[in-house]
Amino acid sequence: MYKTHWQTVVRGNVLMLGLVSFFTDASSEMIYPLLPVYFTGLVSSAAAPVYIGLMDGIAESVSSLLKIYSGRLSDALGKRKLLAVLGYAISTISRPMMAFAGAGWQVVLLRFFDRVGKGIRTSPRDALISDSVHPAVRGFAFSFHRTMDHAGAVLGPVLAALVLYSLLGTAFLEKGSEAATPEELGALRWLFGFALIPGLLAMIVLTGKVREISGKAGSVEKEGAAQDKTANPGGHPHPLPKRFYLYLGAVTLFTLGNSSDLFLVFYAKTRFQMDLLQVIGLWVALHLSKIFFSLPGGHLSDRYGRRMAIVSGWAIYVGVYFGLAFVSKAWMLWGLILIYGAYYGLTEGAERALVADFVPSDKRGRAFGLFHGAVGLAALPASLLFGVFWASLGPKTAFTIGASLAAAALILLSLVLKERETA
Repeated sequence: MYKTHWQTVVRGNVLMLGLVSFFTDASSEMIYPLLPVYFTGLVSSAAAPVYIGLMDGIAESVSSLLKIYSGRLSDALGKRKLLAVLGYAISTISRPMMAFAGAGWQVVLLRFFDRVGKGIRTSPRDALISDSVHPAVRGFAFSFHRTMDHAGAVLGPVLAALVLYSLLGTAFLEKGSEAATPEELGALRWLFGFALIPGLLAMIVLTGKVREISGKAGSVEKEGAAQDKTANPGGHPHPLPKRFYLYLGAVTLFTLGNSSDLFLVFYAKTRFQMDLLQVIGLWVALHLSKIFFSLPGGHLSDRYGRRMAIVSGWAIYVGVYFGLAFVSKAWMLWGLILIYGAYYGLTEGAERALVADFVPSDKRGRAFGLFHGAVGLAALPASLLFGVFWASLGPKTAFTIGASLAAAALILLSLVLKERETA
């Protein structure tokens, strides 16, 4: 079924950038899930939540804004790879430096630089992927990239567990909410230093195997109507298409109903009293489900259209969140988590491919910057509001509100993409 897609897509820049994301996410996921425990060894237990909230709030906001700027800059420079290398390098150096942190503010600062790197690299990288493949296989290309990213997200916690097991035995699996001991803090420092290795592998692949493709001249897509309609006779490009902004509005509305997946972990622990091993298993199961559905989802978006893939994925999200509001058994939660992976598989590649479909090559950096920036900035109030609804009204109401916002976005997106197809 995928033979032609594999032969035409999974090679060159797409393959190499997939490996870069695989190694990078493995490195990141060895560290990030353990930062709350790390904080408890550096600051008081009462202050740890404040540091965690400050860390992610500042870092993700700055990252989202940088995605907008870096996308525009990559268009102006005509050099996607240069910014991608800079962004990945900053993150690769910042993450393992947490091993030397002696205070909470130092972890916050290093996490800030890690996210600065992500903000610099994301939009140019996605523009480079879109310029490296034919439009007919863009969905599959982006889905492959997301598959590699999710595979790294599975490998990272597994490697972390093996390293910590070799240093601490099974003690860390039985740990509750108490502060990290000096021995545990030392083990975490060794682990964070070890995370440098996959980060360096990512940099080797990126600098040595990924090639630059600049603007229109480098785009592998056929010159045609899409390019001609976006340029004046004098050669000056028009602003981004109106339908792109309508699409961006629908995605932003959907994101406002799309809270952090960490709430699913919290739900599993509080609603069903899952232990640490079960929670890790649930998290890994979610990423495995994402991997399973990603390539079929990308293929479907190429063959049957982005609208069908994205609308189907968002409909699954709405159904899962409504289901979470009423789930009563642990096995039901596991089932919904596995289905939830289909939402990611159907939408992650298709949403990015649709951004590239809307705009010509020389403006894709800007378009991806706006896309990632809008999603990132909307995700902050989305999770905050979800947490407020959870605390004041209960998880059932919070999941129901999230599903309702997503359903409204689904209707808007259906209208926007239907208009595009009939225009």
